[in-house]
Amino acid sequence: MYHAYKYRLTPSDAIREELDRHRDICRQLYNHTLYRLNEFQENHGELPSMTALRSELPDLKKWWDGLSDVHSKVLQTVVERLFDNLKGLSALKENGYSVGQLKWKPPREFRSFTYSQSGFKLDKKGGQTVLRLSKLGNVPIVLHREIPDDATLKQVTLKEEPTGEWFATFGVEFDRAPPEPPTDPEDVVGIDVGILKYAHDTDGAAVESLGLSDERERLEREQRALSRKQHGSANYERQRRRVAECHADLKRKRRDFLHKLSNYYATEYDLVAVEDLNVRGMLESPSNSRNTASAAWRTFLSMLEYKCEREGTHYVPVEPAGTTKECAACGVATDKPLWVREHSCPSCGFTADRDANAAWNILSRGLKRIGVVHSESTPVETALPVDTAVSAKRVLEAGSRALNGAASAAK
Repeated sequence: MYHAYKYRLTPSDAIREELDRHRDICRQLYNHTLYRLNEFQENHGELPSMTALRSELPDLKKWWDGLSDVHSKVLQTVVERLFDNLKGLSALKENGYSVGQLKWKPPREFRSFTYSQSGFKLDKKGGQTVLRLSKLGNVPIVLHREIPDDATLKQVTLKEEPTGEWFATFGVEFDRAPPEPPTDPEDVVGIDVGILKYAHDTDGAAVESLGLSDERERLEREQRALSRKQHGSANYERQRRRVAECHADLKRKRRDFLHKLSNYYATEYDLVAVEDLNVRGMLESPSNSRNTASAAWRTFLSMLEYKCEREGTHYVPVEPAGTTKECAACGVATDKPLWVREHSCPSCGFTADRDANAAWNILSRGLKRIGVVHSESTPVETALPVDTAVSAKRVLEAGSRALNGAASAAK
């Protein structure tokens, strides 16, 4: 199992300058490697191997002042980063996207560098946890949660956010297999994600979307103020930091909400069925793309998937087409516009909330996919419990416990 643990760094001014210097050297090496790659391709008609470009690093150190100040593993990961970007472009091209060529990185677009396998260590110094970095020194780190003892630190990525804060993200490998999913799951749930109600499940819990209107208004005010500043001035830089802080505030609140919600479903159920949404295609749609992006459905589903794997829970993505139209009781499809929020079947007379009906269809498809026959009664026989709304604010304040009472009351 491989996981990532992210922590905030609190470097001194001197260490911060060194971090910035090392990052800029890595950026220049990236641009130089890209130049060498293009040059080789023009002369030989093919791309060089990653090993060939890595082998040039010792000779570069002889004439490049400052390159020897950076750990050798960090320099090697810069070359790997270039080839990873090439693979990303190739994948997009294979999927039918029109792609160009890699471009040189300006300082604002190269914000991180990575120690791989060696050159870093977590240690204690004077009662404080520090991250020992080769050729950089000791950087105080806020270890808000402990890394398990049986974990192996494989790499650490140091990144400067636009706010000026530095973070360390550890790649951690566990020498243990993930728990096996239950062969006969008892606690099962289907989840329909939306915008008005972020998550609507088959247990009757309806989680409200996270209200971020105040944060967005503040961001828009700060952006308008930034547009009035002279580019490159000290006032412009201060205002740019304020805009970056607004963006960071939005991102942290959203991810905190998604982490807690996904953790609840992964730990409370044996099987979780969700729609396999094509979020990228939905974002390319001209209608409602802002709300779709703000909902961050793909981030939520990715979090839910890896947490289900960690907890030994079945994660079952199903085909999303028709889950809203089909009746959960009889299967008859009925077209309904988006503004109609209630499902009323003209065939069998079954009525339910539109999203609750979709959640039942998602669960039914998920159970069929893994070949499990669920003994619970159909929605018509249980008449579906009255939905219990759970505010996103309560999820933020109380974590996953905020959903416990609502789910129990709805069962």
